[in-house]
Amino acid sequence: MTSSIFLTMAGWTSEKFRASCLDNQGFKRALLKMLILDNGSKNGNIKVADRTAAEYLTDQGAPNNKSLLNFFAINALELSAPASPVLLEQNAPAIPSGWLQLSGHPKSIAPAANGIVRKRVPSPNDAEVLAYRLLSIDPHASKMVPKFIGMHQLEGEHFIELQDLLQGFHDPNVMDIKVGFRTFSENEVSNTTLREDLYKKMISVDPSAPTAEEHQRKAITKLRYMLFRENMSSSQEKGFRIEAMKMRGCSPVTDMKTVKSGVDIEETVAHFVNGRKSVIKDMIKRLKHMRTSIEKSEFFQRHQVVGSSIFIVYDDHKVGVWLIDFAKALPLPENVKIDHRTRWTPGNCEEGLLFGFDEVIRVLEDVLQSCQRAASNGRKSHRR
Repeated sequence: MTSSIFLTMAGWTSEKFRASCLDNQGFKRALLKMLILDNGSKNGNIKVADRTAAEYLTDQGAPNNKSLLNFFAINALELSAPASPVLLEQNAPAIPSGWLQLSGHPKSIAPAANGIVRKRVPSPNDAEVLAYRLLSIDPHASKMVPKFIGMHQLEGEHFIELQDLLQGFHDPNVMDIKVGFRTFSENEVSNTTLREDLYKKMISVDPSAPTAEEHQRKAITKLRYMLFRENMSSSQEKGFRIEAMKMRGCSPVTDMKTVKSGVDIEETVAHFVNGRKSVIKDMIKRLKHMRTSIEKSEFFQRHQVVGSSIFIVYDDHKVGVWLIDFAKALPLPENVKIDHRTRWTPGNCEEGLLFGFDEVIRVLEDVLQSCQRAASNGRKSHRR
């Protein structure tokens, strides 16, 4: 799991959700556990492990006297498709299309109250658990990542409890930016076996992508496929890609791999910030502080950080920027040092994290300058 985004969603009642579950008994347990819903009336009869949804959530500390529902969604990077976060639309009249993507990853998210979210991990010794433990005690890194609350076990599953980064925001705009030249770890692509399935996936996307030799063999390595997939986006050139975006009052955009050129990226970011110069300045200030913190952090000196995302959120009152997702934050081999900016080659452990930060900051500075020029030209036209 490489990215998890949690958005507040209003408009779902207990009865409406129950009705939506009746046709699919197999998803009832997983879905109920992934929704925090109001159960003001006690006449419901759907149970989770012999308890009603309200009783389950009350046990977890959730308030039971509010009609506003918290809807959680996850983003999972799979080999079969490029990663794209599930950004859920507020006030949706029906279950969002993105919700269906969760069916392949049951029980990945469990509800928690009071500004806490739970993310499933394979075990208490998982790389992401170890990363968050170290990040939480790193004086330079601890304030730029979600607060690590601790571990939790629920029905045999292990979860990390993290700060809900959207707590305190009202109907915010959200952007997820994957940073780095690559989103795969080196051990994922160390196998040089030729695979027909990956060749078929490649030609299903771009029949002209394989070389003549690859066409003849009808097979490619996993590394070849992963590099092909990264090259579809701006990751290899820019050191980052815009993964998804949710604007207030608009449907979420969850697959943005075609936003690749410099012009397209700048236009997308400009649309996201919507001409708000103070918002852009706050984002730049925060990103520069995070960049400095990474350069000073002992954790980042000792780890390669692959597949992490810059999470940006703002509303009418404040701006938030964090670095999230550390499932592929792996300790560096002994005597290996990286600067997080050098281009990756197999074996050097570089991932381009800081290169991506540099480029995101540069794009925001360009957008800010464009906004300032537009404002200046507007004042001159008004004086005429």
